[in-house]
Amino acid sequence: MNFRQAAQRLNITQPTLTLQINSLEQQIGFQLFERSRSGTLLSAQGRELLPLAKKVLEASDALLDTANWIKNGPVTTFKIGIPPTLGPYLLPWILPELHKQYHELKLYVREAAPKLLEQQLLNGEFDLILSSMPTTSDELTVQPLFNEPVKFVVPADHPLAAQDDVAASQISGESVLTLEEHHYLHTQVRDICEQFGAHLMRDFEGTSLDTLRQMTVMGLGVAFLPGLYIHSEMHRPEALHVCELRDNDLSRNHALIWRSKSPSRIFFRELAGKFNEIIKEKLSNIVTVID
Repeated sequence: MNFRQAAQRLNITQPTLTLQINSLEQQIGFQLFERSRSGTLLSAQGRELLPLAKKVLEASDALLDTANWIKNGPVTTFKIGIPPTLGPYLLPWILPELHKQYHELKLYVREAAPKLLEQQLLNGEFDLILSSMPTTSDELTVQPLFNEPVKFVVPADHPLAAQDDVAASQISGESVLTLEEHHYLHTQVRDICEQFGAHLMRDFEGTSLDTLRQMTVMGLGVAFLPGLYIHSEMHRPEALHVCELRDNDLSRNHALIWRSKSPSRIFFRELAGKFNEIIKEKLSNIVTVID
């Protein structure tokens, strides 16, 4: 890219850009660019400064974003990603309360497979995500929100349906239904089956929690269902019995996650606090808020 193209991209005149660069070069005492008829390249010294220059621009953006936030409040639209095993059973409690506090805030929600959410966040497809997947990326900030229990569910005519809590050793030999493997719940249930000698039914993996529940009702096996799903969807009497699984605290730890360098990171941390306040008020009988 040459100076003319750079000036067009910045929506300023080429002489103005040239003057500003010359002024900067005079201040720092060396040449930033190598100019020729074929184009413009960074000098060796310019290449060394480039990472620092990017950090300065990011810090400047963050400062302006924070100042605008303080002055005008949240008026931005954000894209939030969430697994289909969580969104429908959590967000109806959260979004109306958030709207009461942030009238101009718009959250566009899109469901995605849990194992894809992190990469889509890093790629910029989402501004933040709600996820129970562990993350190891140092480019992301993870704010834990709450712990959700996962319950053991059996058909009403199953021998274990007479018990309100079941020892983990009692699931040995049971045929266990679960979701497809791109769900983190699949990994958790697989580990339980391996630990206690149950049989994971890979030929009958459910595409949704509703499917999993219906297959259990039909007697195809037993299952593990998240507490928020049970609270939201299993009000009416049906041919299922929900048990506590002793000796193993199977649960999902959910977190709000965003890019660490996002200009909106200060607000996202505030938003995580609001999530916790609402969850504590509305769902503390179902989940445990992580303070």
